[in-house]
Amino acid sequence: MDITDWRRKIDDIDRKLVELLCQRAQAVHEIGKLKSIAGLPVYEPDREKKVLENARSVNVGPLPDRDLLRIYERIVDVMRQSEMELAAKKPLPPDGLGDTEIDSEVND
Repeated sequence: MDITDWRRKIDDIDRKLVELLCQRAQAVHEIGKLKSIAGLPVYEPDREKKVLENARSVNVGPLPDRDLLRIYERIVDVMRQSEMELAAKKPLPPDGLGDTEIDSEVND
């Protein structure tokens, strides 16, 4: 393969990585909803350690464990932040509209 072929391969892999990261984010959001209902904290250090260990345990190289774990730490950080942002959002009322009044003191 030449450089163009290798770059095309990388582009294909990147598309797959984005798809998988989006699936992971969706799973994180669903877990976040369940945690919110159960009153559980977003940050669970023991679970994060397990995620990193799972990633390390299936690494066959050529990426060294140290580098793989740096990537996974960043993924976990971003996913946790996303879960925290989702948890911080005020849930909409059942009608889905929320407060649309700019000034609730004014009756139109």
